[in-house]
Parts: sequence; structure tokens; C-alpha cells
Amino acid sequence: MTVEGLPMTVPAADLPARVRIHEVGARDGLQNERATVPTQVKAEFIRRLADAGLTTIEATSFVHPRWVPQLADAEELFPLVRDLPVALPVLVPNERGLDRALALGAGRIAVFASATESFAKANLNRTVDEALAMFDPVVARAKATGVHVRGYLSMCFGDPWEGAVPIPQVVRVCRALIDLGCDELSLGDTIGVATPGQVTALLTALGEARIPTAALGVHFHDTYGQALANTLTALRHGVTTVDASAGGLGGCPYAKSATGNLATEDLVWMLRGLGIDTGVDLGRLVATSAWMAARLGRPSPSRTVRALSHKDLQDPEEQ
Repeated sequence: MTVEGLPMTVPAADLPARVRIHEVGARDGLQNERATVPTQVKAEFIRRLADAGLTTIEATSFVHPRWVPQLADAEELFPLVRDLPVALPVLVPNERGLDRALALGAGRIAVFASATESFAKANLNRTVDEALAMFDPVVARAKATGVHVRGYLSMCFGDPWEGAVPIPQVVRVCRALIDLGCDELSLGDTIGVATPGQVTALLTALGEARIPTAALGVHFHDTYGQALANTLTALRHGVTTVDASAGGLGGCPYAKSATGNLATEDLVWMLRGLGIDTGVDLGRLVATSAWMAARLGRPSPSRTVRALSHKDLQDPEEQ
């Protein structure tokens, strides 16, 4: 399934030695699927991702089933995977979601905020500041019980209603999430419009605001084919946590222009070529995404999955 000696490894001095991949395929990747994915299939997907070497796998979301019907089985799913030897963050929208997560023994949660008023209204039916006020007791209670908290921030680079998002506006909400007690932040390019210069400018501004780079992750969508370029830019700025989705699954139900997430396989291929360790077995990961694509009834959008699954790469004499 893989090609011996490829990709060729050529390290770069300005890049980290290791990157932690925050795998979002089982949650963000599947939440937009119209057909309900059986709980057992989701659990098997997570188990296979863990077997492929991914150490952080976002499992599900404890939102009200009316908002994300695909994840209505959170209480059933989480007990099936919680004993895996990996980190299994779950999303919680409010204190009720936190109660449900804590009752099942979740040790890592995430809250999801917006850098723009339009998306905050569409996604949470609140203003930005109202959403932050809602997260305050959630984060406080989670931290009091020793639970790790991630803060997702959507629309960091562009908004389908508001256009370009001013950098100071993003920095303000990042600062607020850190002040609430979030352990890390994920900077979301929700509609995939970011370019490397914009990534550099935002990360520089966050550094000037004394938000440590070590607390930052990046979450790029590939709408305009910029996800890998933006990721490489972030790595050169010192970021070592990258969100990605196995097979390139996902989008955003509240932003119709958002296409799939950065494919984990495409990310691993690039990082392997740069000599950056991820701990991921690319062959097993490709097989896992091909397996899930078969269950979803369509080919994987990941270029690496398509390339490494193609029979011509395994049987070159047949070309």
C-alpha cells in the first residue's frame, strides 16, 4: 500500500522534530453525514485510528441531538472506546453537555467559540460575549475536576457573512478563552480561505499578546487547496499541534461553503517527507480511511488515500 523509499525525507532546520495530530475524523468528519453511521462502525473507526498510531482522537460531541443528529449516540459510543490508550476529547456546548461527558468519565473536553458575531449567532444563537459567558462555568468546573480543556475558535481567517476577519478581533477572543482557563486553543479556518501570510500575521499577533505558541493548534479546511501550505507556515512559526481528519472527511453544518478538513494522510505524507515524527503508521491509516469510505459509499477525498490505494502503485507492471 505504501511505496518503498517515498516520500524522500529532506528535513528542514526551521521545523519541529515532532507534531501531534489532533484527529477529528470521528467527530468533525462524521457530524455532517446525512445518513446515520452506526455506533459500532464509529467505534471501530476510532479503534482503527488508534491502531494506526494516532494518540489524540476526538470521539464525539455532547450537543443536543436536534442540532447534530449524527452524534446523538454519544452516551452509547463513548463507553465503547473510553478504555483505549489514547486521549479521547469530546465537545460540550454548555453545562448540561459537561454533565453528560463527566458522567461517562471523559478526561478531556472542548468548547467551541466564534471570532465573529454572525457565526456565533448561527452556531450558538448567542453573541460572542454571551457564548464566552456560557463557557465560563463549563471551563471552571472542568478544570476543578482535573479535566483538560480545549477551546475551538471558528472563523479566525474569514467569515461567509462578514468577509475578512480583523486580526485584533481574533486575538481578543483567544485571550478571553485563555483567561477562562482553556489549556489549548485550536485556530479554525472554518471556510478554508486563509493564506500563509494571514497565518503568519495572526500567529505573530497572538505572540505579541503573550498567548504561548505551545498552547496553539491549527485547524485548516482545504476549500481553496491551501491547508497544507497554511499548516507548513504554522509549523515554521513554532506550532506543533495540527488538527486533521482521516480521509479528509468533514465540513461545517453552519457554514455551507466549508468543504472537508485537511486529510490526515496528506498531512502525514508531508510531515514524513520533512522528517517530522508523528508516530502514525501511514499504511494502516490509509487502510482505515479506505475502510470508512467504503462504509460511507463513496471514495475518500484524500489525495494520499487515493494514490496509495491505487492498484497501479502496487502492480506497476500492469500500467
